[in-house]
Amino acid sequence: MRRLARLAAILALAGCTNPGHNALQGYAEGEYVKVAAPFAGQLQRLSVKRGDQVKSGDPLFALEQANEAAARREAADRLSRAQAQVDNLRKAKRVTEIEAVRAELAQAEADLKLAEANLKRQEELFRQKFISQERLDDMRTQFTRQRARVQEMRAQVATATLPVARADEIRAAEAEVAAARAALAQADWRLDQKAQRAPQDALVQETLFVVGEWVPAGAPVVSLLPPGNIKVRFFVPESQLGAVRVGQPVQMNCDGCAVAIPGTVTYIAPQAEFTPPVIYSRERREKLVFLVEARPPPADATKLHPGQPVEVTLK
Repeated sequence: MRRLARLAAILALAGCTNPGHNALQGYAEGEYVKVAAPFAGQLQRLSVKRGDQVKSGDPLFALEQANEAAARREAADRLSRAQAQVDNLRKAKRVTEIEAVRAELAQAEADLKLAEANLKRQEELFRQKFISQERLDDMRTQFTRQRARVQEMRAQVATATLPVARADEIRAAEAEVAAARAALAQADWRLDQKAQRAPQDALVQETLFVVGEWVPAGAPVVSLLPPGNIKVRFFVPESQLGAVRVGQPVQMNCDGCAVAIPGTVTYIAPQAEFTPPVIYSRERREKLVFLVEARPPPADATKLHPGQPVEVTLK
């Protein structure tokens, strides 16, 4: 009903004008950019107020960031540890580490010689029947175990003297670094989203929260109106629709406008509107109107205000 009343008023005004005057009635409208954070939080800082002009990149508001800042520090620490692990694997073992492994090998070889000598003595005693078969088997087991220990230590010495760690270990450590770096990037993004900046030059149309209030996730905090988002909507009778095309230049006049404002038609509604409801007949067809939108250049758009009546002349 409100829309029908508005169209009726426009048609009535058009009917009272000079028939020779081809001005079409319309009004200015704004497409608002509502800036929000994807996460909830308490509003800690509001850097703008209604009516301010902001430039692209100017700070608008910031929500509390304690949790996100802590998560970012944790992610940075994990990345540092993972990178240190990769760097360590790419290096050969330190000289002192290699010497320690070689010392353990020397000790194992000495223990093996002692075990071998003990085994020979026990075998001689067994032949003389001074010890049991069980005692001899125990000594042979000790000798075998000690020989295996020597082989293990020789392998550790060989590994310690390699220039770098095994390739698969390095690849696994590098994968940990990549995962830690991705986690840090995500933490940075979450932290950045708590403080929003102006996406473009605009007028601050409205601020929707005050400092200290809890802002739900995705709730707009600041409403912006960029100059390029101001347009004029006007209505063309069905009989004149053939003279209108997208890209056509127009002139706009408003109360208080010293000179006409240029514009360009950007949209023509595909369906007609009518008010009040009429019977489709040749006699009443002039009641049908089509919504048309035109946009002025951004430099001139600031002369118009949403809701302001505008007269449009086709060129």
